[in-house]
Amino acid sequence: MCGRFVQYSLFPLLEKEFSLKFGADVPLRQSYNIAPTQDVPVVVNEEGNRLTLCRWGLIPSWAKDASIGSRMINARAETLAEKPSFKGPLKKHRCLVVADGFYEWKKTDSGKVPLYITMKDGRPLGFAGLYSDWTPPGGDTIRTCTIVTTEPNELLRPIHNRMPVIIKPDKREQWLDPEEHDPEKLSSLLTPYPSDELDTWEVSRAVNSPSNDDPQLIQPT
Repeated sequence: MCGRFVQYSLFPLLEKEFSLKFGADVPLRQSYNIAPTQDVPVVVNEEGNRLTLCRWGLIPSWAKDASIGSRMINARAETLAEKPSFKGPLKKHRCLVVADGFYEWKKTDSGKVPLYITMKDGRPLGFAGLYSDWTPPGGDTIRTCTIVTTEPNELLRPIHNRMPVIIKPDKREQWLDPEEHDPEKLSSLLTPYPSDELDTWEVSRAVNSPSNDDPQLIQPT
């Protein structure tokens, strides 16, 4: 799964990386310990690539209340087209959740050890995501999202049995394309990212608490 991640790149870099046309006014907040239910930056294709914010934890448009969102921070790639909560967004509400890296916890004899996973070349990455616009009775519309996960690659397999889908840079436009509806073509993008392009190292257990949020969290221990 993906339950905590990092996002510190600012708009000028994201604009270039994700070919953004809109979103310079989005109030980005650098965070080194993003947790579910927080607002996260995502890229959607709305007449061009746009940076916007979503609450992490998808609330389907048909949901009666917001509590379901806390159980929908991740969506399994293998069953997206089958699950009522995800098959609609898979067709028309796909996004890229913007990140600079993510955390995973490895079981050891001395307890769970947190590790940080990031790109070797330091570029921001885009998790495959789905989003939904939900309007509570008498309230304002809330845009929420989930991160798609898949089987781990060779690097992550000793750490966890799932990993977030990282869309390859040359496939981002296809994933975001609002005219692309073929489930087989979309599923072909949801594969483990090549291990040789990622790096990982142990970090402080201070990351275990979402209240801790500073650059030291991603430093090797």
